[in-house]
Amino acid sequence: MLNKKIKETFINVKNTEATEATGVGKKKQIIKRLVVSGVLSAIMLFIIIFTLPYTMLSVYALVEYATLIALLMFLLILIFRYFGILTFAYLYLNNYTFNKSKGYSPFVSIIVPVYNEGIVLRDSIQSLLELDYTNYEIIIVNDGSTDNTYDVGKSIVGIHQGEYGPVKVSMISKPNGGKARALNAGISYSKAEFVLCMDGDSALSKDTLKMATRHFQDPNIGAVAGNVKVLNRKKLYTDLQALEYIEGLNMARAAQSFLRLVNIIPGPIGVFRKKAIEQAGYYSSDTFAEDADLTLKILAKGWRIYYEPRSISWTEAPVKLQQLLKQRYRWTRGILQAIRKHKRLLYNPAINFGDSFILWTMFYESLIWPAMNIFANVFFIFVALFYGFTSLILFWWLFLALLDMVSAMYCVAVEDEEMRLIPYSLIYRMFFVLTIDVCKAMSTVEEFLGLDMTWGKLERTGLKK
Repeated sequence: MLNKKIKETFINVKNTEATEATGVGKKKQIIKRLVVSGVLSAIMLFIIIFTLPYTMLSVYALVEYATLIALLMFLLILIFRYFGILTFAYLYLNNYTFNKSKGYSPFVSIIVPVYNEGIVLRDSIQSLLELDYTNYEIIIVNDGSTDNTYDVGKSIVGIHQGEYGPVKVSMISKPNGGKARALNAGISYSKAEFVLCMDGDSALSKDTLKMATRHFQDPNIGAVAGNVKVLNRKKLYTDLQALEYIEGLNMARAAQSFLRLVNIIPGPIGVFRKKAIEQAGYYSSDTFAEDADLTLKILAKGWRIYYEPRSISWTEAPVKLQQLLKQRYRWTRGILQAIRKHKRLLYNPAINFGDSFILWTMFYESLIWPAMNIFANVFFIFVALFYGFTSLILFWWLFLALLDMVSAMYCVAVEDEEMRLIPYSLIYRMFFVLTIDVCKAMSTVEEFLGLDMTWGKLERTGLKK
């Protein structure tokens, strides 16, 4: 119910962004990387050819020995990774369950950046008016939309009666400049001490603000990462992504939260202490993972980041494989860009040990793990076909499927999720994860070569939960 119109104003938002390399500079960079990679490949090939005749083992014995060692190493690393994450996630859950935080309700600005989100904007704002919170405002940032987003946003502007009191809804309209600049515009406009940054197509759970803000009673907490869940389920790829978010992302985020070192505050839901954002230098547009970049900058400033599982953002996931691969291509390259941007912390942990630890885990997940997984699958299939190790490979796959199923059961139980997602764990690693890892590997090559990329946008259907 619109009670009072808000006066329309015009503001200028200054953005200080890193300048992109010129076309000539990029070409030279690509050529340099091609030459370096070619020389290194030639050296490695020469070493293999030169040393192979001096080996004491036959080719068959060498392959058999390498297979066993590779299988053992792969499984050991996988088990160590799984149980390490599960252990820390359990410790976090134990603390979360028994260490109760008192209520804390500071004024919060919810920043909603939108670009061609006219089909879902009204539903998103309506969900925000139903939050179980009394002290907040909503700031829509129209980032140069070409559809009816501006008209829809303008019709919403005003003082609305929320679930627990009046809520001010305002809108900033600016030329298109990307999500990072849109968020910066909203944060700069806000006068609140805390801001919630989200996606224009997302819908938040009623408890989101109430559960997230209570953690800011700890003055060392600079941000709280929320729990992203897939809205449009009941299809193969979206159900697999729903399981991935629960098992692959939220479990890892819970483990990191035990150390207060969450590595990525997800774009669909993150609550920040505005002071932490200002010290970090706001969002930057020089990577395709502005959320990961800002998270690393906040950690580098000495702030701690917590994960709140009951601050939920429901978001649409890609339905088709092509859409999914485009999304993961952008995610991978964006994370690699963020790692390269903060690479000095990889070499010198004395600067900020926590940030260095997080960067090394991101480096492992983005570069080493996908390469290991692809190599293991190709290598094991090869030896099964040409050396008859079919039974060994079968047991290997069954072991991984069992491990994934146990992990899925734990994560589904912890988050009180749909039990029907658990059977997907049987194909999760052998099909879904492998496909994503191949996409990550190709994205890594393109990022290494410095090839141009575009943001890309998922078409929304405006589904409701």
